[in-house]
Amino acid sequence: MSLNKKDIERRMDGAITSLQSDLGGLRTGRASPNLLDSVMVPAYGSSMPLNQVGSVSVLDARTLAVNIWDKSVVGAADKAVRESGLGLNPVVDGNNLRIPIPVLNEERRTELTKVAGKYAEQARVAVRNVRRDGMDQLKKAEKDGEISEDQARGLSEDVQKLTDAHIARIDEVLKNKEAEIMQV
Repeated sequence: MSLNKKDIERRMDGAITSLQSDLGGLRTGRASPNLLDSVMVPAYGSSMPLNQVGSVSVLDARTLAVNIWDKSVVGAADKAVRESGLGLNPVVDGNNLRIPIPVLNEERRTELTKVAGKYAEQARVAVRNVRRDGMDQLKKAEKDGEISEDQARGLSEDVQKLTDAHIARIDEVLKNKEAEIMQV
């Protein structure tokens, strides 16, 4: 039999992992090290992610700290964070950047929930594409005589159950992120 349920489940889990990563980069009112994942610092003749020139940590609910390892990169890191479009203004303190996270206004919160919704829809589409691939494999196996019609029906129900469970998990992740974004 050519259908590998473990592979289908792994690919669907990958869509959820990707969604969680995308949502981690959305700025809420709380400090999260993932917030700075997209910041690129010009250092050593190339553009590097901020987390490769220093360690990012959370000081408190509204402050991030970045300990830059090389003093010569501090200015470039400060400038990169300011110009990242995240609306953050770091405070330079020796080799460290302290980054206060401003409170979001209602309009920005609403925009962020829409962006989160788009990410969730992309994840749902990815899960549905995996389901379609699985169903196509089943139809081909049935047509080629590898499995009977009853086996194909049973396996297609299994694939649909996996799909439903993963879509429900995506909806749950989205609901939690929306609640986090709207929290004042």
